Amino acid sequence: MARYFDVHPVDPQPRSIQQAVQIIRDGGVVAYPTDSCFALGCALENPEGKARMLRIRQLDDRHHFTLVCRDFTQLAHLVHLDNRVFRAVKAATPGQYTFILPATKEVPRRLMHPKKKTVGVRIPDHPVVNALLAELGEPILSTTLLLPGEEEPMTQGWEIKERLDHEVDAVIDSGECGLEPTTVVDFSDGYPEVVRRGAGDPSLFE
Repeated sequence: MARYFDVHPVDPQPRSIQQAVQIIRDGGVVAYPTDSCFALGCALENPEGKARMLRIRQLDDRHHFTLVCRDFTQLAHLVHLDNRVFRAVKAATPGQYTFILPATKEVPRRLMHPKKKTVGVRIPDHPVVNALLAELGEPILSTTLLLPGEEEPMTQGWEIKERLDHEVDAVIDSGECGLEPTTVVDFSDGYPEVVRRGAGDPSLFE
């Protein structure tokens, strides 16, 4: 059964965050809230966790995961940014955007796009995620919690606990969060291309 953590949305309890992060470090998969919608996440160096998330969502291994980062310093270790792209991404973070960018050698090859050698990164604006990332000390490998056959992500932590009780190791609930996944902006060719319209205002990149 999944552990259930009911945390404050603005000032999450440190003990709960520490326990949730220990589950991630121990190889667990967690459901957690973000500034766009609920997500599934695990440690970067956890291929079984990645496989479990694919099974939960019934996706194949071509699915592109996102590396959720604490801050711009962490993000900059994972992707290459020229000055123009740096300014554009910096202006929109933290926020409800995922950026597809060329990966650095810090990113395991199995997490990159096999041909383009790119990776999706984002810096969310949510106190619970910020606390998780600060305690973990590294990015979280993540995907939107959108279940097979559903058109919208799940929004209630208790419902996630009921539905995924035997498929995830923890559910972190801080109240209802949004329905829209992030807006995805592809910078892999050096200019912005909005490939998914979501919670972030796409007009910044059009």
